[in-house]
Amino acid sequence: MPAPKGNEYWKLRSKHGRDKIFETPEILWDAACEYFQSVTDNPLSVQDNKGTKNINDVDLIMPFTIYGLCIFLDIDRVTYSEYRKHEDFSTIIRKVDDIIYNQKFSGAAVGIFNANIIARDLGLKEQSEVSGSVSINPKKFIGDNPE
Repeated sequence: MPAPKGNEYWKLRSKHGRDKIFETPEILWDAACEYFQSVTDNPLSVQDNKGTKNINDVDLIMPFTIYGLCIFLDIDRVTYSEYRKHEDFSTIIRKVDDIIYNQKFSGAAVGIFNANIIARDLGLKEQSEVSGSVSINPKKFIGDNPE
């Protein structure tokens, strides 16, 4: 049986939509800091024998990433982006994004991370502008021999 026209049953709901996973910006900030600390405390360990016959364990610092943060927080990237739209969370999201950007950029600048990969990830690119004209001799391409 359809609802009568002009009904306002929707007003009877106590709330609309589901609850936020992070109720306050401070809780989100604390969780992001836990992610940063977790990445810092758990470097990737690899074996290396460069220049020696001995195999040594080397700890590699891992870059902070939005993907890693979202996995750690148990949210998807769409949910993370939705927090950016909320005025009370936008400052924290920008701060987290800036920390991630700075750690990647600084790490690449000093050679800790692969600069090419980080540059692509951060959307950085080197541009060079070429100006002037080029003249092409079409006979050179046709196979004519001037001799």
